[in-house]
Amino acid sequence: MLNKILSITAILLALTVISCKNDVLPKPASFLRLDYPEAKYVNFENTCPFTFQMNEDAIIKGEKECGFAITYPKMKATIYLTYKPVNGNIDKLLRDAQKLTYEHVIKADDILEQPYLNPQKKVYGMFYQVDGNAATNSQFYVTDSTKHFLIGSMYFYAKPNFDSIMPAASYVKNDMQRLMETLKWK
Repeated sequence: MLNKILSITAILLALTVISCKNDVLPKPASFLRLDYPEAKYVNFENTCPFTFQMNEDAIIKGEKECGFAITYPKMKATIYLTYKPVNGNIDKLLRDAQKLTYEHVIKADDILEQPYLNPQKKVYGMFYQVDGNAATNSQFYVTDSTKHFLIGSMYFYAKPNFDSIMPAASYVKNDMQRLMETLKWK
């Protein structure tokens, strides 16, 4: 009987020693790695009164009256471009463009304004970076002040969560700035 108790005790002691492991440690913090291809730009030109460069990986869909949707299917993002001719209504067009941006102030943490001036090409405008969980992360408008006015806005097909979409938003924002900086009026 004593041998039986010693055998059971030895087995339990062996199982206890074998089953003991190091303390469980939490996994270190990690970040989602999103690699996007290096942007390569191509010229876009059609019958509209302007041309610009766009990312060759983006898909442009024409709409009416020189408005376009430039889509990024892999990122579920779209840049919407809206063209309006200037007919003595530049003040109204500027107010409407600024109003469109500042409608997001409720959800935005900050709105950074970056003026854009290119007197050689007669392209003047403003680029807005909207930080926070707003529906749009970047917007811009450009004009020549006498004939042409173009507005651009970026939207994602996802619930706005700035931390999650920040890498994609930054990538598309760079494309928007390139579009704005290469825009030429015909």
